[in-house]
Amino acid sequence: MAISSTFSAAKLDSLLMNYCSSSSASFSGAYFPYQQQMKVFPRPNHGNKDVVSRNGGVRCEAAEFNAALGPQKIGPSKASALSALQQLKTSAADRYTKERSSIVVIGLSVHTAPVEMREKLAIPEAEMPRAIGELCGLNHIEEAAILSTCNRMEIYVVALSQHRGVKEATEWMSKTSGIPVSEICEHRFLLYNKDATQHLFEVSAGLDSLVLGEGQILAQVRQVVKAGEGVLGFGRNISGLFKHAITVGKRVRTETNIAAGAVSVSSAAVELAFMKLPESSHTTARMLVVGAGKMGKLVIKHLVAKGCAKMVVVNRSEEKVAAIREEMKGVEIIYRPFTDMLACSAEADVIFTSTASETPLFLKEHVKDLPPVSSEVGCLRLFIDISVPRNVGSCVTDVEGARVYNVDDLKEVVAANKEDRLRKAMEAQAIITEELKQFEAWRDSLETVPTIKKLRAYADRIRLAELEKCLSKMGENIPKKTRKAVDDLSRGIVNKLLHGPMQHLRCDGNDSRTLNEALENMNALNRMFGLESDLSLVEQKIRAKVEQSQK
Repeated sequence: MAISSTFSAAKLDSLLMNYCSSSSASFSGAYFPYQQQMKVFPRPNHGNKDVVSRNGGVRCEAAEFNAALGPQKIGPSKASALSALQQLKTSAADRYTKERSSIVVIGLSVHTAPVEMREKLAIPEAEMPRAIGELCGLNHIEEAAILSTCNRMEIYVVALSQHRGVKEATEWMSKTSGIPVSEICEHRFLLYNKDATQHLFEVSAGLDSLVLGEGQILAQVRQVVKAGEGVLGFGRNISGLFKHAITVGKRVRTETNIAAGAVSVSSAAVELAFMKLPESSHTTARMLVVGAGKMGKLVIKHLVAKGCAKMVVVNRSEEKVAAIREEMKGVEIIYRPFTDMLACSAEADVIFTSTASETPLFLKEHVKDLPPVSSEVGCLRLFIDISVPRNVGSCVTDVEGARVYNVDDLKEVVAANKEDRLRKAMEAQAIITEELKQFEAWRDSLETVPTIKKLRAYADRIRLAELEKCLSKMGENIPKKTRKAVDDLSRGIVNKLLHGPMQHLRCDGNDSRTLNEALENMNALNRMFGLESDLSLVEQKIRAKVEQSQK
């Protein structure tokens, strides 16, 4: 299958001619510089899953090209250069025309990147549509979604070319965050197709969370779907992936006991605070919660469960605090506005922060003048910051009498009960494996869609050509009614002829036998009607994106 010279050869010639005057090794570094930077991080508890593309290898046809040159007199060095040029043109063409669109995840999580980096990459929920639009505006990215939480920032894309898609997405991350590409590459992980799907299913099930089985991540996956509704780049593959991930997360929590006794980030934060406080002060320590959103509300609930009967909550409005107070009767919950935050901090021993602020609420200059806390709580004021971006600046650690903990410090809490957590994870993994097969079957069923479109277009081209011949023989003064009748007749014949083949190409992916038959029928129709010689859909999409970006 050839690709148009105006698209591929022209773009490749200038790069490839450099190769002809240099060694293969030097060209590899010049043409694929990004692969040298790429580093794949192993994921915990995922077994031996190297990142491997499902696509086949690159085809080289140097021999065929040299044979086609015929008896021309070409020197050995020039022949070698032309051979290398043709090989690389052919391999580039194959990557476009033979490569299936890939699901790729480019991610940084609590397992691979520090919070200082994750907070710079975080995308607020309100910015999701804009971010998806920018990603899908890149030449090799067709669909996109972003999962941005306190523990991870993961970009899921449908890439028309794996390497180029990863390169473009990583450069976009660098541009939006200000972090150099090399630094992102050092901490990112890359997963493709089946591995990417399995990863998201494990994330939704709570298996990849810092706190195994925590329920908030499922709500965050749901929010991605909600934010993507109506957004052009949140297409069939990505929306199907995330919706299936929600099904997996719900099923795992329903059919296993993974959520039984599971702790959330909020409960782990409370647990960490009580680990750092002297036991004698557990019921007397003065608690301050900054932010009454979902995370803040959970902090309050877990403090109450630990026996705290009084706490101060700082929030922008009193409405949420009043609702929490109504829900937790018998506990003294005192509301204070944000303007009183520093005054309230002066009277607190432990300060929990969980707001959506994109700038720190506490810096060194705010904390250094706070009065010291009593020896009953260890003479240390604790800041437990579970926000990303962080609400407490790292400079606060320099203040004597203050200790700062962020989400990365919660590992100390979740290290307990490791055996029990692993057993629960194994139960969940069996469900994920089953659901993974179903999703892959559904995605495979989409393979027949291009053939359906090509067959319809092929038949319609023939119909229109024959219709034109017929109408020309009937003369110029054909009544509109007659013209319409002939046109309808031609459409009816084509539709009836295509009905059988179309039925044998359609399947929903639930029945593996039916799916295999549909794929066999697709290959047979491609051969019979020469549909593979048409410009591939992947190439068409890439060309359209390149042309659009050049306008």
